Amino acid sequence: MDEERQSIPFSLSSTEIEEDQSSGAVNDGLREKTMPADGENEPTRQSKAQPDNITTTSANPPESMLVRTLSRVRTRESKKSIGPPPDGGSEAWLQVVLAHMVIFNTWGYINSFGVFQTYYSQTLGRSASDISWVGSVQIFLLFFIGTLSGRATDAGFFKLVWTAGAVVELFSIFMASLCTQYWQLFLAQGIGQGLGCGMMFCPTVALLSTWFSKNRSMAIGLATAGSSTGGLVFPAVIIRLLPRIGYGWTMRTLGFISLVTLIPCGVFLTHRVPSRRSGPLVEWAAFKEAPYALFALGMFFNFWGLYIGFFYIGSFATNIIGVSESTSVYLLLLMNGIGIVNRILPNHMADKYTGPLNIVIPFSFTTAIIAYCWAGVTNVAGLYAFAGVYGLSAATIQSMFPATLSSLTTDISKVGVRMGMVMSVVGTAALIGSPIAGALVTSDGGKYIGAQMFMGTAIMAGALTLAAARYAKLGFAWGRT
Repeated sequence: MDEERQSIPFSLSSTEIEEDQSSGAVNDGLREKTMPADGENEPTRQSKAQPDNITTTSANPPESMLVRTLSRVRTRESKKSIGPPPDGGSEAWLQVVLAHMVIFNTWGYINSFGVFQTYYSQTLGRSASDISWVGSVQIFLLFFIGTLSGRATDAGFFKLVWTAGAVVELFSIFMASLCTQYWQLFLAQGIGQGLGCGMMFCPTVALLSTWFSKNRSMAIGLATAGSSTGGLVFPAVIIRLLPRIGYGWTMRTLGFISLVTLIPCGVFLTHRVPSRRSGPLVEWAAFKEAPYALFALGMFFNFWGLYIGFFYIGSFATNIIGVSESTSVYLLLLMNGIGIVNRILPNHMADKYTGPLNIVIPFSFTTAIIAYCWAGVTNVAGLYAFAGVYGLSAATIQSMFPATLSSLTTDISKVGVRMGMVMSVVGTAALIGSPIAGALVTSDGGKYIGAQMFMGTAIMAGALTLAAARYAKLGFAWGRT
């Protein structure tokens, strides 16, 4: 009987405890559980509630002790109020700087793959489609791991996941410096770096979204500009060092650059939101929201074609136009570097006037048209023009993607898992897009027209689907979204 009586208060669920505490009704709830049953008088009830071996005082009644004990029980899902995002201040902007360096080492490296595409094709004697699988798997894993790393971030394991990702990426870069065969590069640069980047990228963007509200698009734009700065630094290092010190030490130099820039991030990046331990790995109900589901599908189509330009601009320049290898690298530098402008200005416009979805839709249409125009490039001047305008337009899609995605999530405690879900969808598109383009080039005898049309059509389909997402959210009415 004693055991049964003592277990009654603790049979309350964590949710009941929390609700009772918030309403000040815990004591009442406990009293109700010791009320006399029908036909039972008060003395009998008191004799059941207080056996002979228990002594109480008025200063410390058992119910008060139980209330204090239960108040210390932590619920599975934290309801702690953290207040609105600070939307500024030194600590918040420090997170932007650190996130910039993270994306410098993730997307910056990936945006430089055009240099590796040309070099590996020449040295390994493999087809363009084979080589592009290395970069495509890297992008796929960066996105796909977002489902796991994003949920882990929500659960309070940001530092653990992020640090593991940094270690894996650094290890993979140094291992790539030892590779001499295709399968080795596929493991080190494709799978290894993809896993490492995936464990850092999604948690970092999700973390940044919790620090900003009104200035969120601007903050994410400044952070994603790291892909442009990385896309400038890494190819420049490669083209300078590769002929002088060889492939091995060039890769090790890239590894040391990553090491130096990632250490401050691991120390000072701060996860602001209390952990959400409970909850599913995938929130399937989110796909029942038409704007969210259509946005995921639209970005699938966009990223299906988006990286074809970055991967194949170098080989197109050397094989079709006949420029030198150094010129092909300069084209990639232009495509990456000029994108800094459109990773910041459109994000500022989105925060102040339009909202992110209203910005990404017209730029998606523009990028598709520019991709079709690539088929008309026949000389060096045309190459530079294409690289410049495509780099500007594509950078807006890359930058507005996480900003728009975060705007579709109102509960910041779920931002990690919801971002990770769409990133997994997008990762599948990035995985197969560039190899399809490479296969089209090979099947067409080295001509790029099939790859160019596929690229433009995929991005155009994405633009149309994003327009449908906006209609699902606001209809034809004008409004910030």
